[in-house]
Amino acid sequence: MESLGPMQQKPARIRILDAAHELMLTIGLARATTKEIAKAAGCSEAALYKYFPSKEELFVNVLKERLPQLTPLLAGLAAEPGRGTLLENLTEIARRAALFYEQSFPIAASLYAETQLKRRHEESLRSMGSGPHMPIRGLDAYLRAEQDAGRVRAGADTYAAASLLLGACAQRAFAYDSTEEGKPPPVDEFALSIARTLLGGISVADELS
Repeated sequence: MESLGPMQQKPARIRILDAAHELMLTIGLARATTKEIAKAAGCSEAALYKYFPSKEELFVNVLKERLPQLTPLLAGLAAEPGRGTLLENLTEIARRAALFYEQSFPIAASLYAETQLKRRHEESLRSMGSGPHMPIRGLDAYLRAEQDAGRVRAGADTYAAASLLLGACAQRAFAYDSTEEGKPPPVDEFALSIARTLLGGISVADELS
């Protein structure tokens, strides 16, 4: 009896996620059909839908299970304001966000070439309570918790601060390709710089280091 290869030895759900991740990276979300994903996973399209009712739900699970995680970190920090220093926390948030956008941008970029498909995709994500706005809300919630704890300056616009940090991390994913270096700055160096700069505008004096 012929032995199964490494792919076939994995549970079907894992094979589907692996195949979806690979195809979304190589040909983009818009062109990665459920039929192609199922074929690459070695299962039927009907089997794929047993685990993931839609391609959008499959996409969300690829983000959650195959990319650097940001949401659990933000939720944990918001639940325990005062833990660690603001600089340490924001640096780690920026580091994970930069890696997340670096890896997710090639997957989602193809959607921007097809307006109607992008709109349908966004509507599906909205119905699942997901979408690219969620990390901003999560970081805003954390910064507001630190504001209540007295570590973020009273009156600071925490939503704007969250948008600035995550926006910079998203820009890192594609804005440096045309520079002389042709690549983004190292993620650890970038994250620390972004965190320090943001803190200069929102923190109380003794939280700057």
